[in-house]
Amino acid sequence: MATKKKSSKSAPAATPPGPPPARADLIERLTAEIPEPKCELDHTDGWTLLIATILSAQSTDRTVNTVTPVVFSKWPTPQALASASREEVEEVVHRTGFFRNKAKAIQGASLAIHTEHNDEVPRDLKTLITLPGVARKTANVVLGVAYRIASGIVVDTHVTRVSQRLGLTAEKNAEKVERALCELFDEDQWIDAGHRILLHGRYVCLAKSPDCANCALAEICPSRAADPLGSWQDRAAHSRTLIESRGA
Repeated sequence: MATKKKSSKSAPAATPPGPPPARADLIERLTAEIPEPKCELDHTDGWTLLIATILSAQSTDRTVNTVTPVVFSKWPTPQALASASREEVEEVVHRTGFFRNKAKAIQGASLAIHTEHNDEVPRDLKTLITLPGVARKTANVVLGVAYRIASGIVVDTHVTRVSQRLGLTAEKNAEKVERALCELFDEDQWIDAGHRILLHGRYVCLAKSPDCANCALAEICPSRAADPLGSWQDRAAHSRTLIESRGA
């Protein structure tokens, strides 16, 4: 089995020197590495996922997961959260950063869900993005994870970075990256393929020190910065353990 060995080389350039991997190879390896991709924001339904996703902006899932249990314990329904004291909500979500804007957004979204949608999170992209604090990325997360509706591909900094290093796109704009990935993958692959790329970037293809030596994609990645160790299947198993433990 591949052993943990960080590359001493600098991160690969955004523009890779070689061709991108074949889609079939990429899917095979990512699927072996992450058979059942899971959202790392703890949630119980579409509304709790929506609130957690709004709070995750410019924060970490780990931090958000320490805050949302308090949020949903104090205000277990959209109506309760919408009616809460703004100052108290700000205090509870303070640790996630940008707490004033986030408190306003989660209360505004909850109010709309309660008064306009009968306490149900809308299940279409066009309506969902009209809610306060909900942009396309948040909508894609909620629709894909909570309802398995393939409205697009979630694109964050991890997805952008991995896509650029693999040569799947040279774009930096999230919507353009999403468009390129949606053209590459079939619609029934959008949810899982996007989530696999995100998790691969979060735990393996890191921004400053990508673990190329232990990367299951090394042989097919035009930006690799180190020779791979062992077989790609062993490296996939190594990364799978890391990802399933959330980096523990």
